[in-house]
Amino acid sequence: MRRKHILNILPFCVCLLAASSRPTVHEVPPEKALATLQVADGFQIEMIASEPLVADPVAMEIDEAGRMYVVEMHGYPLDKSGSGKIKLLTDTDGDGKMDQSVAFAEGLMLPTGVMRWKKGILVTDAPNVLYLEDTDNDGKADVRDTLVTGFALSNPQHNLNNPTLGLDNWIYLGHEPAVTTQTYKSEFGDRGGDVYYPDKQNTPRLPDNARGRSVRMRPDRAGLEILSANTQFGHTFDNWGRYLLVSNANHIIHQVISAAYLNRNPSLLVSNAAQSISDHGTAAEVFPITQNPQNQLLTDLGVFTSACGSKTYQGGIFPAPFDSVMFVAEPVSNIIHADLIRDKGATFTASRVFQNKEFLASTDAWFRPVNMYIGPDGALYVVDYYRQIIEHPEWMADDVVKSGQLYNGMDKGRIYRISPKGTAKASWAKDLKAANWTNAFLLEKLADKNIWWRRNAQRLLIDVNDKNNIAGLEKMVLEDKNPLGRLHAMYTLEGMNALKPALLVNALKDNEAGVRENAVKLSEPFLKDSNLQNALVSLQNDPSAKVRYQLLCTLGFLDTPEVIKARENLLFKNLDDPWMQVAALSAVPSAKNNLLGEVLNRYQKGNPAYASLVEKLSTMTGNGGTAPEIKAAISRALKPDAENKGWQAAVLQGLSIGLKNNKTAMASLKSEQDLLVNAATENASPAVRQGSIQLLQVVGISENATTKAGVSKALKIASDKNLNVDNRTAAINFLALDNPKTHAETLKKLIAPTEPLPVQLAALKTLSAIPDNTVSVFVTEQWPSLTRDVRNAAINTFMTNESRIALLLDAIENKTIDPSAIGWPRSVGLMAQGNAALKARSRMLLTKKDDGRAEVIKAYMPALSMTGNMENGRMVFQKNCSTCHQIGGKSGTAYGPDLGTIRNRRPESIMGDILNPNLSIADGFDIWSIEMKEGEPVQGLIATESPTALTVKNYGGQETVVARANIKSLKALGMSVMPAGLENQISQQEMSDLLLYLKQGKQDTAAH
Repeated sequence: MRRKHILNILPFCVCLLAASSRPTVHEVPPEKALATLQVADGFQIEMIASEPLVADPVAMEIDEAGRMYVVEMHGYPLDKSGSGKIKLLTDTDGDGKMDQSVAFAEGLMLPTGVMRWKKGILVTDAPNVLYLEDTDNDGKADVRDTLVTGFALSNPQHNLNNPTLGLDNWIYLGHEPAVTTQTYKSEFGDRGGDVYYPDKQNTPRLPDNARGRSVRMRPDRAGLEILSANTQFGHTFDNWGRYLLVSNANHIIHQVISAAYLNRNPSLLVSNAAQSISDHGTAAEVFPITQNPQNQLLTDLGVFTSACGSKTYQGGIFPAPFDSVMFVAEPVSNIIHADLIRDKGATFTASRVFQNKEFLASTDAWFRPVNMYIGPDGALYVVDYYRQIIEHPEWMADDVVKSGQLYNGMDKGRIYRISPKGTAKASWAKDLKAANWTNAFLLEKLADKNIWWRRNAQRLLIDVNDKNNIAGLEKMVLEDKNPLGRLHAMYTLEGMNALKPALLVNALKDNEAGVRENAVKLSEPFLKDSNLQNALVSLQNDPSAKVRYQLLCTLGFLDTPEVIKARENLLFKNLDDPWMQVAALSAVPSAKNNLLGEVLNRYQKGNPAYASLVEKLSTMTGNGGTAPEIKAAISRALKPDAENKGWQAAVLQGLSIGLKNNKTAMASLKSEQDLLVNAATENASPAVRQGSIQLLQVVGISENATTKAGVSKALKIASDKNLNVDNRTAAINFLALDNPKTHAETLKKLIAPTEPLPVQLAALKTLSAIPDNTVSVFVTEQWPSLTRDVRNAAINTFMTNESRIALLLDAIENKTIDPSAIGWPRSVGLMAQGNAALKARSRMLLTKKDDGRAEVIKAYMPALSMTGNMENGRMVFQKNCSTCHQIGGKSGTAYGPDLGTIRNRRPESIMGDILNPNLSIADGFDIWSIEMKEGEPVQGLIATESPTALTVKNYGGQETVVARANIKSLKALGMSVMPAGLENQISQQEMSDLLLYLKQGKQDTAAH
C-alpha cells in the first residue's frame, strides 16, 4: 500500500537505530510473536488464532452462535485465480483461543470483508457483494448468490470492502474510484460499470462504478445509494451514527453531509462532502519501533502511508478516554494508532491519545495489522495479515518484484485480542452458543454498553419482525435509562416500519443530544405531519451544534414561511461553521427565499464567514442561474456604489466557479467583457481585480480596443515596483488572458530575487501558461538564483507534460537541480507515471546514490552494533550537534532540521547523510550567497521570505534581514550547512552513544 503525500525532511545528523546493517529478516513464529508487541499501559494482548488455522486474514465477524468468520485474501497483490477463502473458526474447549478451522467458502478472488446478515454472511469480493449461507449446518456454505454487482476490479487495495451494518439499518460498503495500475493493466484494468441488483427488476442502478464513492444498500427494500464521499479500506461509525472514513495518507475523515441533502439542490457545488479531522495533520507522523523495517521504493517513512481498518471503540470495557477513541491500523509501519475524538461544531477534531508513541507497535517487520473488530466481550480484535511485503508491486523497484518475495507469509496470519489488564479470557464462544435469544433478551441487549450486542440485537429483532415487540420498543424510546438504548429502539422500530411521528415528537425533547439529533433525521419520512414540523422548528436554538446542524439539513426539505425563517435563524447564528452554510444552501430551491439578498443586507465587511457564504451563493447563481441573472449580479458587483460594501470580490469569484458548469449562460456574457477588463486593470480593490480576472478566464477574452488598452495598463502595473504588490500580481494574472508568449521577456524579468515573492510566483505561473517549454528552459537556466518558495513552484511547472518532465530529468542528471528539490509527492508521480521510459529514468535518477565517501561510511558501520551509553550520548549531542539542531523542539538551537523524527529513517540512509552531507541536502537547508548593491555579501540559510525582504539565518541561530531592493544577485552554493568530516570529531563509540541518546530522547509517552 502507498500513501499520497509526505513531509520531505532529510536530517543532517545521525542515525537512529543502533542496529547492524540490515540483515535478512525472517518471520517470527506464533509462539514468540507476543514478545515483539508493545501495547499501551493498562492493556494486555493475547493471540487467539494463528497459522495453520488461519492465513492471510483481512477481516472477521463473530456471529450470535459464537462462530468466527475470517476472510482470507491469499491473492493480494496479483493473483486472481480464486484462492480467497472464508474460514470458520471455533473454540471447542472454551480456553479463549480458536482451535478448529473449517473452510466455510472457497474459490473467492480477492475478498475484502464479511458481515453477518439474515441466515448467512455478506462478503465483498469485487466486482460482487455475495451472500453465502450454510443450510445443512455442516460448516460450509452451500448457497452462493450475487446480491450486488458491477464494482470495479482494479488495484486490490482500492476495491470495495468491509460491509458494515449502520445504525440506520443500511449496509455500508467501503469503496473509492478505480485505481488501475500502469504496470498491470490487463489484470486490473476493469473500471467497473453500473452497480445494481442482478436478481431484482426495476431497482436502482448506480452509474459509472457508483461514481467512485462509497455505497450503501438495503436489500430488503431494494435500496441502493451512492454516498457523498469515499473511503479506502475500512470505515466506522461512532455511537450516534456519524460516519468516519480513511485513506492511505489521511487516517481520519468525517463524512459531514449526506448525499440526500446535496442531491436536492443541483445548483449547489460542493467539491468535498467530508473533512479531515486530525489536529496533527494528514500524512501525520507515526512512531514505529520496528527493527530492520523493509520499506519499498515509493513508501514514505515515519508518516501515515497505509492507514486502514479504522474502528471507533464502543466495546464498553476500556477505561476513559477510550470511549471516545478511534483506532486506525498502519501496516507499513507495523502499528495501531489511537485518536481522541472531540466535538467541533458540525464535525469533530481528532487528537493523539499518546504523544510520540502508539497504542500498539511491533518490532516485527512482518506484523501487518489491517483491520479491527469489537467482540461480544468488548475486547478489540486485531487482524494481522502477517506478510513480509504489504506494498503493491506497482510502487516497488523491479528487483523486489522479481525477487519472489511478494507472497512471503501467505501461509501465515494472526488474530489478537486486546483488553484491559486483568480481563478474563474470552468465553463468548461458549456463552453465545448457550444464549437464549428470546425477544425479551434482545430488547434488553439494545441498551447494552457494547455495540456488538446493540447492533446484533437490533438486526435480529428486525429480522424476526414480531409486532408484539412494538410496545416494548416504544416504551424503551420513552423511558430507557441508557440513551443508547433509546436510540437503538428508535431505529429498530424504523427497521420494522413501525416508527410513528408522535413518538418522534417526544424523542425530539430527549435530554441526550445524540438522541435528539437522530430523532430529527428519523423525522424526514414524516415531514408532512404538522405536529412534527412544529416540534422541529422549536429546536432551532438547541444547545447542541450537532442537533442544530442536523435540523438545518432536515428542514431543507420544507418550504413553509416558518421553516424558511427558522433556517435563516440557524444559518446566521451559526455562520462561522462552514458546514452550517452548506446545510443551509442545500435546501430545495425556493422562489420564496431570496437568501443572497438577505445575506448582502446583513453583510459584515471583514468577516470571512460572510464572504464565504456570498461566494457559495454566487457560485450557485453562476451554476444554475440564467444569463440575465448572472449579468445582473456582475453589474451589481461592479457598480461604484458597491466598492465599500466588501462583498463584490466574493460575488465575482463565486460566479466564476459556477459558470464553468453553465455553458449556456457563459456564451451570453461576451457583452460584459469590457466591464470586466476595466475592473481587472483599474478597480481600486485588488480582490475585485482578481475576481474580474477569474471571470474573464471562464468567459474568455477577445481582442478589441478595451482589451489592448487593458494589456498596456497591465504591463505598466506589473513592472512598476512602486505599486501595490497585490495589484501588480493581478496585472500579471491578467496578462495570462492575452497571449503570454508575447510577454515572455517581461515575465522573466519579474522572476528575480529583487521582486516580491507574490510577483515572482504570478510571473512564473503566467510564463508556464505558454504551452511550449519556455518556462522549463528558463527555470533550468536560472535555478541557482531561485529562492526556495520559487523553486517549489518552478518544479510544478515541469510536471505538466512529458516534454517538460524530460527536461527536468535532464537537469537532475546534469546536477543542475538536486533531487531533494522534487519532494516526495512529485517523486512518487515521476517514478509511477504512465510513460515507461520516463518512469524508468526517474527511478534511476531519483534513487541513485553516490559512493564518494563509501570508505568513511563503511568504517563507521561498527558504531551501529555497539552498546551505547545514554549520558555520554547527551554530552556528544551537546558538544557536536546542539549548536545547530534540536530534538522535538528542545535541547539545542533551531538552525538545521529538528532531529526528533529521524528515528523513522533507515540506518544506512541516515549514516550516508551524516558522513556525506552534500550528497542530499535537505530541502530548504542549503547555503545561499547574496551579493548586495550596498554593503558586505551575506551567506546562510534563507529562513523566511516576505514580499520585501529575506531573513538569512546563520550558524548559532543569528539572523540577518536583507531587503529585496538591495539584492544585486543571489545564488545557491549547492552545499549543506553541515560540514563534511564529522568522523574527525566523533569516534565510533561516541556515535553509538549519540544514536542511543537520539533514539531515547524523544520517548515522552504522556497521554492526552
